Amino acid sequence: MNRKFTIGLSVVILIATLLAACGGQATEAPAPIEPTVAVVEEPTAVPEATATEEMMATEEPAMEEGMLPDVDPATVQGDIITAGSSTVFPLSEAVSVLFEEEGYTGNLTIDSVGTGGGFERFCNAGETDIANASRPIKDEEKANCEAINRNPIEFRVGTDALAVVVNQDNDFLTDVTIAELGKIFSSEVTMWNEVRPEWPAENILRFSPGTDSGTYDYFLEAVMDVAYEGDGEGEKQILGAANIQFSEDDNVLVQGVAGSPYAIGYFGYAYLVENEDLIKSVSVEGVAPTAETAENGEYPLARPLFIYSDASVMQSKPQVASFISFYLSRVNEVILDAGYFPASQDALDQAKASWCDATGACQ
Repeated sequence: MNRKFTIGLSVVILIATLLAACGGQATEAPAPIEPTVAVVEEPTAVPEATATEEMMATEEPAMEEGMLPDVDPATVQGDIITAGSSTVFPLSEAVSVLFEEEGYTGNLTIDSVGTGGGFERFCNAGETDIANASRPIKDEEKANCEAINRNPIEFRVGTDALAVVVNQDNDFLTDVTIAELGKIFSSEVTMWNEVRPEWPAENILRFSPGTDSGTYDYFLEAVMDVAYEGDGEGEKQILGAANIQFSEDDNVLVQGVAGSPYAIGYFGYAYLVENEDLIKSVSVEGVAPTAETAENGEYPLARPLFIYSDASVMQSKPQVASFISFYLSRVNEVILDAGYFPASQDALDQAKASWCDATGACQ
């Protein structure tokens, strides 16, 4: 073999080896190699909708209108002191039982001392956290609160029908007008037949909430002042009536009415419901007290129920704010069983808005 053939053969073998190493792509020209340049990538733009979703995911969810923050009673610490209306007492008690059943272990005091007595303890002495009331606060009571740097905040919690009641054995009184009711509780008459001739010639035995009671105040306004015009004349008539017993304890009034077929009294609807085996209601102006007639305004003696507190109290005592929030959120679960009727949704929403304003805890 000569030298030229050996060199040629070696070249052929070398080329074949290179082609095998390149995977048989030797027939295509390799792509030109661009110079490598370091590039700093710009952040990828997030679509607008996605950005909004991510932002919302990092924030607390917005509360629905009319909602308050959830309250876990088991985490609430500190004592709570309330006092006031005997009418609101059963409702506040029902809410407090629910609060305790769900884990609250502090001391929750509810004193039944009448609406006026409740405002005195809240606004004069400043010794309570919440005042229960069966009427709106009066201007002079507000002034007393302001004198001790309290600004009373009103929370509507329900509706009551003031029930006019008689003994179950009363067989003559089923309906009464406002004018007649005022006369029955006045010093103008002492016997039933002086109101209507067909009624018995028997003494009227009268039972009324005490003068510190919001129920008494409401009866003055809705009945006595309507029946007897003139400044203070309605109150003068009821205070001067014969055979009348006043008491801040509605149970005392129930027992009094239950004791005679010639007795008559008035108090919150809840006490009628609890004692229907002893007493019965009287229609007023032809309308009986029911949930429907109380809420739609047909029953003449329907009235709102309230609790009151103060922003500084709620902020310095978070347990008070928590209880009021729980009260407003859960009251309708117990209100019918307690013998009352729900407030309108608008009234309840306004109460919740007042809570949010006082605490700044709503979004």
